[in-house]
Amino acid sequence: METLHVELPVDLVTAARLDQGNGVSQEAAKLIALELFREDKISLGRAAELCQTPIEAFMDYVGRHGVPLHYGLDDLHEDWQTIERLGL
Repeated sequence: METLHVELPVDLVTAARLDQGNGVSQEAAKLIALELFREDKISLGRAAELCQTPIEAFMDYVGRHGVPLHYGLDDLHEDWQTIERLGL
């Protein structure tokens, strides 16, 4: 997976209550994936894949942020495509 390095203002990281260590990138990725999922732009499985988080852990993360698991047939189809692409 290709990565992109982004600079964030320290005040933003502090306001988001992110650990300023190595966890910032992972947490920022999870927040972006969460928002994409919340906006119905990607499926639950794709969101978990993009932030490199096991789907069960991402589902827990979604729940802790109060986002409903709106999971329909289109999401299931997309997740099956992701599983096939990953060879799982």
